[in-house]
Amino acid sequence: MLSNQIHIFSVTDLTRNIKGALEEGFSRIAVQGELSNVKRHTSGHLYFTLKDEHAQIQCVMWRSRIPTLSVTPQDGMKVIARGNVTVYEVRGNYQLDVSNLQPLGVGELQLAFERLKQKLAAEGLFNQEHKKPLPPFPLRIGIVTSATGAAIQDIRNVINRRFPATELILCPVKVQGIGAAEEIASAIDDFNLFGAVDVIIVGRGGGSLEDLWAFNEEIVARSIYQSSLPIVSAVGHEIDFTIADFVADLRAPTPSAAAELIVPDQNEIIEIVRNFCYTSEQIVSTKLTTRKKHITALLQSYSFNRPLDRIHQYFQHLDEISRVFDQSVAHRFTLLAQMLHSLEKRIASLNPETVLERGYAILTRNGKVISRVKQLQTEDAIDIKMTDGTVVAVVQ
Repeated sequence: MLSNQIHIFSVTDLTRNIKGALEEGFSRIAVQGELSNVKRHTSGHLYFTLKDEHAQIQCVMWRSRIPTLSVTPQDGMKVIARGNVTVYEVRGNYQLDVSNLQPLGVGELQLAFERLKQKLAAEGLFNQEHKKPLPPFPLRIGIVTSATGAAIQDIRNVINRRFPATELILCPVKVQGIGAAEEIASAIDDFNLFGAVDVIIVGRGGGSLEDLWAFNEEIVARSIYQSSLPIVSAVGHEIDFTIADFVADLRAPTPSAAAELIVPDQNEIIEIVRNFCYTSEQIVSTKLTTRKKHITALLQSYSFNRPLDRIHQYFQHLDEISRVFDQSVAHRFTLLAQMLHSLEKRIASLNPETVLERGYAILTRNGKVISRVKQLQTEDAIDIKMTDGTVVAVVQ
């Protein structure tokens, strides 16, 4: 029979007492260790184990805190976890409720970078024979970057200056933090499914190793490698290198440099056409002068005074030379006209007014272009621009 002095706890009471003692005694603590068993639940919460050579502790990071992470947690990464010790009463387990998770210095990220680089290199993802050539005159360029970053503005400015006939199609993504790598990889896959672009630029402006980490993720590297479209990696500044740079078909030191490398300068093309026209004119003029001198020499030569049949042979030979010359000149001018006509058609095909004449229309609301149905609500007033004017409509 138990003594009356012993207090008997229920399991729930004992667990709650332990929970209170642990949570009061171990709040706002920082723990250093190595990540293992990293799993992201379908609910969005992150579960993992923090361990060292002698012990381990279960950890949880709630979904609302995950956007604060600078890099994606991976097994084997050494980190500092900050948070509170809590008790999961259902199982009676104590755990670390993590509010912040940081890599243990830049050295740990650099080590993860080198590990992945060696792994992908061994698989052949960096091999030169896999690199695809860039198109000489891209009509459409797909861009995978932030919609609000400086990179997209830099690319637009360069394209507008060098070859404004090129169309830019932006797939906006996060470029750092949790989920950024998945969005970048998905955007690359979407452009390949879309298929209506000639080349893709993947990049962002410069930053720290943590800021650029999304472009060091394996999922991004494999999407770039599997792309059927050529990809230019333009991440950071000139001194920054990422895994994406090694896998891409071409590495540009900055987003602006990527635009410079992809499109030609329209002024240079115009100058080439002008030089061709000038050279053709000079060739024609030189040949005409040479033929005139030859004819003059014939008229003044002894042979011209020979019998009539000899004169007729020279006349026939002169006619043959003239015919070949005329064909050559006509052929050269035909080629030049075809080149100019081709350039005119390509430029005209990109004119928005031409698209409207084919029956298409541009929808705007308050001056902003509507491209998706989900941007509209019932009773919204919209403007419909067609080739001969604009009408106002209301969404039903």
